[in-house]
Amino acid sequence: MKPKVTMIAWNQNDNYVVTAVNNHLLKVWNSSTGQLLHDLVGHADEVFVLETHPFDSRIMLSAGHDGNIFIWDITKGTKTKHYFNMIEGQGHGAVFDCKFSPDGQHFACTDSHGHLLIFGFGCSRPYEKIPDQMFFHTDYRPLIRDSNNYVLDEQTQQAPHLMPPPFLVDVDGNPHPTKYQRLVPGRENCADEHLIPQLGYIATSDGEVVEQVIGQQTIDQEEQGLEPSILDGMIRQLQQQQDQRIGADQETASSSLQNGEGTPRRG
Repeated sequence: MKPKVTMIAWNQNDNYVVTAVNNHLLKVWNSSTGQLLHDLVGHADEVFVLETHPFDSRIMLSAGHDGNIFIWDITKGTKTKHYFNMIEGQGHGAVFDCKFSPDGQHFACTDSHGHLLIFGFGCSRPYEKIPDQMFFHTDYRPLIRDSNNYVLDEQTQQAPHLMPPPFLVDVDGNPHPTKYQRLVPGRENCADEHLIPQLGYIATSDGEVVEQVIGQQTIDQEEQGLEPSILDGMIRQLQQQQDQRIGADQETASSSLQNGEGTPRRG
């Protein structure tokens, strides 16, 4: 197999360069002379995560698709800590990304199963206040493209960035209590009634009908006399105002051309 570099990182003081190679080895190089100093052995699959410690020049973190997370002392070429991301009943979870906290006391990783793994010193009690499963209800909603090739949410026909803030749900789509909904940016100061999501029934690919959060009212629901979402109404009002401005500009441009004027200018 022809060796191929999959990732590269400098250490904190730039004295060393670490490369991940597709033969599952990590190589530590002297950045001034190019001399190979250490081969770091431990990974069993390709590595796409190399993170240097924010202030300790000796420390480098690596993580890969084999589910292994290593903390290395690259000056000695030795393993300091090791964690294997085993998921009960599902084998291991590939680690896709890792980042150190600014103080270097913690690091967080994300894996292929949608887990956020938090490592660090001290007690884990603060993290016990939140549910084990937290997803946005829009995470797996289908998207479509309009005639201009812009992406829209299939259900509401709106651009995703214009949609109201999503709701927090568990892995089965059940909404969390209102105290957790306030953790979502944009919902911090909402009244309690606005933190209770609307539920609907959808059919899965297996034909099973399940209850899930739908989040916003659609135009069809409004026609049926149901109360629309306040944010949806504001968004549509802004869109109408924008359409009116564009229409007025086009009328001004056409009248200027009919009067024999040159290139029309917007006021």
